[in-house]
Amino acid sequence: MSSTQTGHEHATLVTSAATVDLKLEVIVIPVADIDRAKRFYADLGWRFDIDLGSGENRVVQLTPPGSPCSIHLRQGNQNGRVPGSIQGTFLIVDDIQAARAELVARGAEVSEVFHNAGAKGPVPGPDPEGRSYNSLASFKDPDGNGWLLQEIKTRLPGRGLSNLDVATLTELLREAEKRHGEYEPTAPKHHWSDWYGAYIVARERGRTSDEAANDATLHMERARDSVRV
Repeated sequence: MSSTQTGHEHATLVTSAATVDLKLEVIVIPVADIDRAKRFYADLGWRFDIDLGSGENRVVQLTPPGSPCSIHLRQGNQNGRVPGSIQGTFLIVDDIQAARAELVARGAEVSEVFHNAGAKGPVPGPDPEGRSYNSLASFKDPDGNGWLLQEIKTRLPGRGLSNLDVATLTELLREAEKRHGEYEPTAPKHHWSDWYGAYIVARERGRTSDEAANDATLHMERARDSVRV
């Protein structure tokens, strides 16, 4: 997607300036009937977290499977929130056909899969080359708030890891084991978990293997310096 590529080019320029984590926690979804929306998203398999307040102050939090970011269902038509006004929110999947089939089985009306074809715009069917970011499908909740499924198997550089499931984490641990094996013979006495932790966090944040190994080594050096002080 051109917008993603543009964002990546911009991110490359400003990466060094980002020093504090800013983690997207919640997206507010305005609805006309909170209970109806709550049932809809729960039926999709989204985890129900909490139901707080009442009337205009009521908020229901649910979280999509595997997502660190949740949604807040809030009563619409207040503070500028209009039911159905949230459009184009992305849900990232690693197998769009399987994701679509599950959502349909759970009652969502999901479009057929389509892909971006440059100047031609959206074209029916998944991306013929199987490229990440290009295959999509869409659905709406009962109020018309729109969601986009987007298939990502390999993220763009600097975008971190996608779908940190058991297989991905296992591969990452093996990678960390290999890189730690290169570090350990010449390193001062330390606990492997400290180095692993710093390495895995760096890789999850989009650092390359070499950069993550360097980050982990610097982390160990800073930890030793703080102990000496």
